[in-house]
Amino acid sequence: MAVKENPDKTEKTRKLAEFKTLLEKKIAETETELESLKVLLEHVDKALLERGFKRADITKIKPAKAPVLPPVLEYETVIPLKSFAGDLLANLYISRDSMRVTIAEDKNLNVKTPPFQQFLVERVLGKMREKDSEAASKGEITPDNIFSYELILEGDILKEIVVRNVTADRLRELKSSIHWTLEKMHEKAERPSYVGRSK
Repeated sequence: MAVKENPDKTEKTRKLAEFKTLLEKKIAETETELESLKVLLEHVDKALLERGFKRADITKIKPAKAPVLPPVLEYETVIPLKSFAGDLLANLYISRDSMRVTIAEDKNLNVKTPPFQQFLVERVLGKMREKDSEAASKGEITPDNIFSYELILEGDILKEIVVRNVTADRLRELKSSIHWTLEKMHEKAERPSYVGRSK
């Protein structure tokens, strides 16, 4: 005789699983924020040393309060990113100063597939964050306005890209770079021998 599942128990299990996913995303977001703060701290230390501060003096300075993580924003514009053949690769959601890319459910884009890491992460996203960290160390922008990004993965499969503190002059470059990268990854995903190769 089959044993019926307790509906309340099943619902609680589902809610716990959803809560676990939420916690994992928050941890990834916090780790990205921490990485940006570490880069900024290095630039500030360097700037202080150049102005005659001794390293021992720097450690005595009381740290400022940790910045509050930005709230989840409602996105105002949705742009579908399609391949040359017309297949949906992802949807690009844009708000006033942030953007979110959600990969189409039927696309398995491996982050080890070029040019994702070498071009998009290192040359585009990483360089923008580094430039803003330097600007913040010079007082040109505040720490909470530093460009940041978060990659949401399932194993090595890309699911989302979340970008914060996007200025208007960077929006076009980001949209173009992300679209081009996803197109190239999709092309190589159709040829399995490319997945995971470094070149």
